[in-house]
Amino acid sequence: MSDEQSTTSQSETVPPGWQALPDIPLPHPTYFPAGLAMGVAFLFWGLITTWVVLLVGVALFIAALAGWITEIRHGYKSH
Repeated sequence: MSDEQSTTSQSETVPPGWQALPDIPLPHPTYFPAGLAMGVAFLFWGLITTWVVLLVGVALFIAALAGWITEIRHGYKSH
């Protein structure tokens, strides 16, 4: 009877023809991709306007990329 109950509970949560996803933890949300995109935008905007905006874009790009890589590396070490 327990096999029937587990089958029915499984079929109620997952539509027919679909498979349930494995229980793998997802990465935590982060702002680094948005910072990276903003750095690229400032970088290109600085190419058109002035070197100050270009330097801000380069600094933001490097900081966001380094932060994102560091976060990913720490995420893999903890698993």
